[in-house]
Amino acid sequence: MKDLTSRALNIAVLEGARYADIRIIDSRQQTVSIKNGNVDGIGDQDSQGFGVRVLVDDSWGFASSAYATMAEIERVTSLAVKIAKASAMVPGERVDLGSPVTGVGKYTTPIQIDPFSISLEQKLDLLFRADEVIRRNSGVKVSEENVIAVRHHKFFANTEGAFLEQTIYESGGAIAATAVNDTDVQVRSHPNSFRYQGTSGWEYVTNADFVGNAERVAEEAVALLSAGVCPSGETTLILGSSQLALQIHESCGHPTELDRVFGTEAAFAGRSFLTTDKRNNFRYGSEIVNLTADSVRPTGLGTFGWDDEGLPASRTPLVLNGDFVGYLMSRETASKLGLESNGCMRADGWNRIPLIRMTNVSLEPGTWDFNDMIADTDDGILMETNRSWSIDDMRLNFQFGTEVGYEIKNGKRGRLLKNCTYAGITPDFWNSCDAIANPKHWILWGTPNCGKGEPMQTMGTGHGASPARFRNVKVGVFR
Repeated sequence: MKDLTSRALNIAVLEGARYADIRIIDSRQQTVSIKNGNVDGIGDQDSQGFGVRVLVDDSWGFASSAYATMAEIERVTSLAVKIAKASAMVPGERVDLGSPVTGVGKYTTPIQIDPFSISLEQKLDLLFRADEVIRRNSGVKVSEENVIAVRHHKFFANTEGAFLEQTIYESGGAIAATAVNDTDVQVRSHPNSFRYQGTSGWEYVTNADFVGNAERVAEEAVALLSAGVCPSGETTLILGSSQLALQIHESCGHPTELDRVFGTEAAFAGRSFLTTDKRNNFRYGSEIVNLTADSVRPTGLGTFGWDDEGLPASRTPLVLNGDFVGYLMSRETASKLGLESNGCMRADGWNRIPLIRMTNVSLEPGTWDFNDMIADTDDGILMETNRSWSIDDMRLNFQFGTEVGYEIKNGKRGRLLKNCTYAGITPDFWNSCDAIANPKHWILWGTPNCGKGEPMQTMGTGHGASPARFRNVKVGVFR
């Protein structure tokens, strides 16, 4: 690998690049899914290739290939330089990459059980057992279960002296029951409505206990058919951990991506209200709101050894005691603010250029016991597990729907509610937060399907949260 990477970097410099890097990646992804007692799909995909990124004057060039031979390395590197030179014919802003990146090392995701050591028969057996339990409930019309295993073996080298090797493992899955009657359809999922996925081994799936939760999932789906509809009005809202994770993703993670702030990435509802004048000068939330970006927490989908610019995993605050203090950055964007990158550049494969992506963006835990939070709420609604989401291009106005809700009256959890929705404006919402549950209730969730860029790149991100309470929130349907 060093021979291949060295050849690419030498050619890039000889042909006029002032900076170059190369990523060589070998990825494997295996998926297994069950639906209504039948195998719905089995996939086992391998992908190998490399991508070369070069900087000529102040213009980038990128090229890639699936064939990692010396001759192809030479051809593709030359092509990347030609693309950069063509772009340089139209002068742009000065590109400053900040301090050199010179790291050398290896990283492997800590795992107990290699997910690829578990046979297809074992994976199918687990899913069939959960499926059988769900389908015992006659009110369930559709039962679905799935698991996934991922491995990325990556090499990175640049002209500044970095040479890095890392192997990232991911495991996960989910189960879901869909209940139907003459007038309604309701879904209940476990552990989350998106695939429950993290950087871990097969133990991550085992710990989710699909079979042990299957009966509950089926019963709750059926119970939602006859549940009361979420009332409309303004009330106190308590969000469960998994729903809060998506709230963080959409209204905290995306607006802190610095390329969106600068307008160099605007796809998929892609600008931001967090303009650079607001850093260290904007009240994002109440004083108990602390949001952190990190790539070091175990099992996070944003956890790694180094990002795709060779920056080491790190931990930085985004919101500190309610004040907005930081961004998710690349080397290029960080230098525009006189800062050093916190290592948030990732690509979803060897044939894509890295973009600023969320790592693990999390709400730090508070001091409340969850039961005490309920007991302290006279009138409100507890909502959990995402069903729908919508947010505007500036990441300000949002509306979310959840699979399940519970009425809270006089400090006690009451009747089950369905079709629950809530809406708000991002800074108003986070400033209304007056209680966050303690570390005992904190969970790091994975969002494996975050889309960004054109052509679109799909990336896994992590979001940790404890349940939290928000005052005077609009819920239900508004006309």
